[in-house]
Amino acid sequence: MEYSCRAIGVARTAFTDPAATPIQAAFSAARGTVEVYPAYREGLSMLAGFSHIILIYRFHRAPAEELAERPLIDGAEPHGIFATRHFNRPNQLGISVVRLAGIEEGSIVIEGVDLLDGTPILDIKPYIPAFDCIESANSGWVTPQHIEQIRRQCASFRSG
Repeated sequence: MEYSCRAIGVARTAFTDPAATPIQAAFSAARGTVEVYPAYREGLSMLAGFSHIILIYRFHRAPAEELAERPLIDGAEPHGIFATRHFNRPNQLGISVVRLAGIEEGSIVIEGVDLLDGTPILDIKPYIPAFDCIESANSGWVTPQHIEQIRRQCASFRSG
């Protein structure tokens, strides 16, 4: 089955080079905005009370759709695409949890940006810790060393 969807807005960030973009929002302090298109701005009502939001977007510059890729943090061997957050995936969909810093005239100011400038935003959902944080979750093949590697990489993007 095929489904179509449309962008409800676009991300505006300082990042234009995929190789110079943080790879996880959780370790980025970079700021940016989501310009919500006028037809969807009414949907921002009551969002300002949340500290974080979930952005669902299209990896618009992903070069391919693959079923296996070398992860950006453990590239020794390919992993099944559904066991990674790699951008070369079927449908090229991504998610990021970012801090909501404010809403100004239809634009959402965000922190923790890991998106390229011009990324199409498909949906915005409030992050609700009671629903979205699972304390007993297992990280699979992602080790504490992988997490530290990402944290170090993202440290260079603090002002992005």
